[in-house]
Amino acid sequence: MNPGSSLSVDQRAAAVTLFETGLGPDAVATRLGSNLYSLRRLYDRWRVRGSGALVTKPTKRSFSFEEKLSIVERFLAGEPKIALAREFDLSSPKMIETWARKYRSEGKEALRPKRLGRPRGSAAEASEASEVARLRRENARLQAQVAYLGKLRALMEQQRRSK
Repeated sequence: MNPGSSLSVDQRAAAVTLFETGLGPDAVATRLGSNLYSLRRLYDRWRVRGSGALVTKPTKRSFSFEEKLSIVERFLAGEPKIALAREFDLSSPKMIETWARKYRSEGKEALRPKRLGRPRGSAAEASEASEVARLRRENARLQAQVAYLGKLRALMEQQRRSK
């Protein structure tokens, strides 16, 4: 089970027993005095896996772009997420909701695998940016020099007038 879950092992076992008697997550949360959100997630997993919802899967499974796209398209066509989660052996129907949300907001390209880490900038962009920064520094230095020489000229002119 998820080590970050707010439910203890005993609470999860009691919840699954109550789910099997026909109670829903809201009633179980009231009866056990537990976190409703955690129980709803457990209930979704229980509907897919039955008592196996208490056991974690040993490895993290990844899905190809084509599999995700197929699942999301079937979900958006009206198939229930629980049935799809069972068919494709997903750990939770919540995955389908997440994929569908990304698909709706960003299109099918959002389902493609992403590279991990910070994206690399091209060498041309880096040299261009450094060139712009160098020119800005030089511009600031020259502006300061012009201002200094202007003040110096004004002081010399003032001294000449006072003599």
